Amino acid sequence: MRKSTFSQLALLLLAAGLAEAAPATRHPQAARPPRKRATTATTAPKSAPAPQHTFALGTNQFLLDGKPLQMISGELHYPRIPREAWRSRLKMAKAMGLNTIGTYVFWNVHEPQPGKYDFTGNNDVAAFVKMAQEEGLWVILRPSPYVCAEWEFGGYPYWLQNVPGLKVRSQEPQYIAAYTRYLQAVGKQLAPLQVNHGGPVLMVQVENEYGSYGADKAYLAQNKRLFEQAGFDGLLYTCDPVKDVAAGHLPGLLPAVNGTDKPSQIRQLVNSNHDGKGPYYVAEWYPAWFDWWGTPHHTVPAARYTPGLDSVLRAGMSINMYMFHGGTTRGFMNGANFKGDTSHYEPQVSSYDYDAPLDEAGNATAKFRAFREVIAKYRPKNQPLPPVPAAKPSVALPAVQLTKSVPLLGQLPAPVASQKPLTFEALKQAYGFVLYRTTVTGGSAQVLKLRDLRDYAVVLVNGQRVGTLDRRERQDSLRLTLPAGKVQLDILVENMGRINFGEYLLQNTKGITKSVTLGGKELTGWQQYGLPFDQAPAVAKASAAAPTATSGPVLRTGTFTVATPTDTYLDLRQWGKGSVWVNGHNLGRYWAIGPQQTLYVPAEWLKKGANEITVLELLKPQQASLAGLDHPILSELKPLGSL
Repeated sequence: MRKSTFSQLALLLLAAGLAEAAPATRHPQAARPPRKRATTATTAPKSAPAPQHTFALGTNQFLLDGKPLQMISGELHYPRIPREAWRSRLKMAKAMGLNTIGTYVFWNVHEPQPGKYDFTGNNDVAAFVKMAQEEGLWVILRPSPYVCAEWEFGGYPYWLQNVPGLKVRSQEPQYIAAYTRYLQAVGKQLAPLQVNHGGPVLMVQVENEYGSYGADKAYLAQNKRLFEQAGFDGLLYTCDPVKDVAAGHLPGLLPAVNGTDKPSQIRQLVNSNHDGKGPYYVAEWYPAWFDWWGTPHHTVPAARYTPGLDSVLRAGMSINMYMFHGGTTRGFMNGANFKGDTSHYEPQVSSYDYDAPLDEAGNATAKFRAFREVIAKYRPKNQPLPPVPAAKPSVALPAVQLTKSVPLLGQLPAPVASQKPLTFEALKQAYGFVLYRTTVTGGSAQVLKLRDLRDYAVVLVNGQRVGTLDRRERQDSLRLTLPAGKVQLDILVENMGRINFGEYLLQNTKGITKSVTLGGKELTGWQQYGLPFDQAPAVAKASAAAPTATSGPVLRTGTFTVATPTDTYLDLRQWGKGSVWVNGHNLGRYWAIGPQQTLYVPAEWLKKGANEITVLELLKPQQASLAGLDHPILSELKPLGSL
């Protein structure tokens, strides 16, 4: 996903409204991917092989079994959707008129620690691809180790940064070795699902918008070889934004274009990098945009984009809308943007609603209906669109009282000692929080300074909160008035999301990454307590009494009852900053600055009867009531001073 500034996006929006028409071409009969055929013990083997197809590049069109195929595709990401809801989202794609879906494959999801692979549950990407086939959809697969996608570290696992000298997106041997091992694991899962082996995968993307990062053709050629060695023996392609196609394209592969819906521009870019030939594929077409904390929610009217969509389809070109459905970036997996010392750090919110055709809960929007009308014009007459499934019901749950609580500082694991502060990476911790503790001599007022805080800190003196520091605001110093005697100094640091785009991919360590000084003198003798929260926090010793003795972060827990599991939203407007778990599922982050003020709770994660909810609250330990809503609030900003 290309990360331009929002002002650049605005120019694209204007251009979209003026998208040019192109000569009409006959819309080809849309072929369907094969479904599994019913068999019986007497007529066929139990697992009859699926029919194999050919998928090739024609001069102007893609050719499936020698016949033209126009891909009308939408992007959706399996980790951002509860597995139980995958099928309903795929059915919605069919109902809008899509015949193809696109998805990234996320390295840090599948190899969270070196050599430990996870393709289970919500990470079972092969099951997702097979389900798409069952629903009559083709798949465009994007398994490059780098995805961007507003995703933590652009998809790279944090532990790559622990290998001295390793350089991502390069021919550096240690990176290539790790990349190779991962791609081999992915190939075992997904190479058998290519169309030439009877699966639905039409094409596989090599690297991802590499031209926005570099122009090393030998590196791209190495990528291609690694994909082939991993079993990807069908069509490979590259994709890059308009201005970066030449840099990111590997001769011999189809160059797809991102961020345009002008047919003449698409033809020119593809032809000039592909021996004067097509076919033509817009791999990322942006009918909307994403959000980051502290800035307005981004929405774009459908009318700005329907002319461009119409022009591309009328020209017989293929297109993939990014996103068709965003979903939610659960847990701590959101990424961030940062462009250097003159730029603010911009961590993205947990909602990936994206103002997409399907909203965060998977319901059709006005944009869905507008795009469906355009797509319907190009459907063969004997293939009417399926009806649009009804919107999922949602309810506002009664307010939940989280009466049991425990101070976070009372729930600490065993510490790791060091003279100087250790980063998350040095502690072998991917995400979440680290509490840094040392003892200082009090009795004076002095300035506390953190060098290269990443990314948000709650500062406590003898267990009481005395201030916060926010990387977004370039805050690194706090004046402390210390009581006499020995003072316990705690700094709770939150990883708000590693940078997912640009040159700073290589400078992505988290925590206190350099030093801490008090009154100009460096502090040493640290204890580090890792709080990754990779599982829902256990609050077994929680007290029913309010934690009046502390102004520091707390964990609160409670239960609520539902008669029938139904979508709902948690209203966090009265809270400060933190994370929420329901029945063990990390719903994501909340922060009262907005624009996101709610957390979506999918019906699939609720149970009939009692349900458990736990909140980690950093700033308002006395808050104990959590209200419910039947709709999201994604566009409400609050000034920092109001918290």
